[in-house]
Amino acid sequence: MEVRIRYTSHLITYALFQNLKTPFKTIIMKSSRLINKFLICSVILSGLLFLNSCEKEEPVDDHIRLDSFGPSPVLRGGDLKFIGNKMNLVTSVELSSGVSVTTFKNKAEDQITIVVPDATVTGPVTLKTPEGDIHGKTILTISEPISITSFAPGSIRPGGTLTINGTYLNLVTEVIFNNKKSVTTFASQSQTKIEVLVPEDAQSGIIVVSNGMPEPILVESLTALDVALPSVTGFSPDPVKAGTELTITGTNMDLTKSVTFAGGAKVTSFNSIDADKVVLNVPANAQDGPVKIAVASLVEVTSASSLTMKVPVITNVSPNPAKNGQQITVTGIDLDLITGVRFGGDKAGQLLGGSSTEITVGVPLDAIDGLLTFQTASTKSVSSPGSINMVLPTIGDINPLDIQFNNTLTISGTDLDLAVKVVFIGGTESPVTVLDANTITAVVPVGTQSGPITIETTNGSVIGTSISITILASTSAVITSMPSSAKPGQLIDIVGENFEEVTAVIFPDDVPATMYGLKTPTLIQVVIPLDVKKGKGKLKLITANGEEVESPEINIQGVDDVVDPALVFFNFDGLNKWWGDTGDNENDASLSLDGSTYFRVNNSLNGWTGFFWRNSKDNFPADVIGANASNYVLKFDINVLDPISGGEFAWRFKGGGQDYWYYWKPWATEGPYKTDGWITVTIPLTDFYSGSNQLTDLSIINEDFGVAFNNGSSSVNACFDNVRFQLK
Repeated sequence: MEVRIRYTSHLITYALFQNLKTPFKTIIMKSSRLINKFLICSVILSGLLFLNSCEKEEPVDDHIRLDSFGPSPVLRGGDLKFIGNKMNLVTSVELSSGVSVTTFKNKAEDQITIVVPDATVTGPVTLKTPEGDIHGKTILTISEPISITSFAPGSIRPGGTLTINGTYLNLVTEVIFNNKKSVTTFASQSQTKIEVLVPEDAQSGIIVVSNGMPEPILVESLTALDVALPSVTGFSPDPVKAGTELTITGTNMDLTKSVTFAGGAKVTSFNSIDADKVVLNVPANAQDGPVKIAVASLVEVTSASSLTMKVPVITNVSPNPAKNGQQITVTGIDLDLITGVRFGGDKAGQLLGGSSTEITVGVPLDAIDGLLTFQTASTKSVSSPGSINMVLPTIGDINPLDIQFNNTLTISGTDLDLAVKVVFIGGTESPVTVLDANTITAVVPVGTQSGPITIETTNGSVIGTSISITILASTSAVITSMPSSAKPGQLIDIVGENFEEVTAVIFPDDVPATMYGLKTPTLIQVVIPLDVKKGKGKLKLITANGEEVESPEINIQGVDDVVDPALVFFNFDGLNKWWGDTGDNENDASLSLDGSTYFRVNNSLNGWTGFFWRNSKDNFPADVIGANASNYVLKFDINVLDPISGGEFAWRFKGGGQDYWYYWKPWATEGPYKTDGWITVTIPLTDFYSGSNQLTDLSIINEDFGVAFNNGSSSVNACFDNVRFQLK
């Protein structure tokens, strides 16, 4: 009877391989312990096997088997071992990317060793055997020590060939320049060298190479690549005239893609360009200062020196004195650079054309004495050699010297077409009617006192005279005083002279008075009709012989009744704003219209500033009116406390994809506007437009509605109440 013990060296080898990362001494010690344990177990088993060896023998595995391989990761050119059973029968090893190894460095029954080819990449392994393919259960990982050892040249122009030296560069699929400019096509590539063309838009900086994997290996150069940039050495000519040709000299100038002048004027089209210069036309709005040269990579290079822009030279201005509203001739050099002229008082003149040596300029009506300042598009300016004076009118004669109120005075002299009004003793004044340059007329206002007159011109100059007029007693009706404001239904006093012949008092819009109080030669008491037009206007006194005597201006105040409370959509007693930029509800008894709350704005405004707004048809009676918008008006009560001089009140109804607007701005025609009390403003809904579309159907309004200040600047101190619709 025989005891058979199989002890194969591959178990030891396998144990050694599984501990490749363990120090060799430790591996030997562990392997020795493993052998000792194995021998002890063998002795114990030998007793047991001895009893049964005659009956059964341990089976032997005769198949080709792969137990493990390694190391992984492995270096290309390094040894790769495969451990298993009958390894000597393996015919070839298939690695990733079609790499096949048929030559073995070592081949034994329990293991084989191959040298990893350079073309190998990370992937599966397969053993080719007579019994079929054996696939490794894990992926072989390749250690790829890609490196950049150097590159040349260190400084290069875009378009030049850059040589990158290193290791395993054959695995590189991408070269990345500093501005993330990627290049994937190379002039040549090997394991130790890549030749790549530097892109036009590459920037100086560190170079990066990548293997292009989803989680790529990125290797940076130790030093930065210097990509050449233009360098400006000079300008010719300097100073240069806007619109003319400029030559910028330097190095690498052919890399230039744009030239930006001080002030932001940019040029991208050149008359010519080469390595040492760029020739271009200077923009009209170029300014003094350095220029910036931009290349394809968007890097900008600023010139060390500054370029100076030419300014016009003014040699003469004629005539001098100049007349407001007339023209002057300016002579000089490079006058075609002039884009604006400012007269005394900072008043803008009108350029009427000319040449580089002579231009014509219109003199503003309100210009005063002073230097002329000429501006250019480059923001430079130059002044006239001396002050330019304005022509002044002269008064030669006044006729008649003895005159009554409301009669016409004729004034003769020179340049009287510059006059805008006559100012009399007593503080009265009258606008003039210009008959010609030498003759004007003016009506003598009621309240004028005897004495000399003065005239005021378009530029505010005041011309006096020693000639006096004498005011004669009037024989026709004359108004000497009356209220400047009143309300409908109020009894007012009109004071004057010669009222005996007055038979009627007519209010604005030809509304006759029907109720009177006292009536004497010097006093007429009259009740303002309830249906009178609100706002500023004048009364007319009609005499028995048909004469009309016009009153001073009166501001008739008052508000219309709220006819249908259901059509009120802002009353600031519950129907309030959701949002706005300025103003708020207020209830001051001295300002309130009826003791209730109102909305007040009191602020200096510039541009869009919302007052009060809501949307989403919130308490907005759009559906009540519907398609009958042409039968309705918008009404709102307003009290303008301080004069408004600019901008506009923009009323807005938005919905149905349309934006309907109405711009309320009485000050645009009446001058600074002040109501001196509450009035009602009425606006037909058909005056609201969205572009050219007229508002006809209010039911579509389901978004913003309200009012804002816009398109100008002014101090606004005003109260609003009872914003509503009403049938016409």
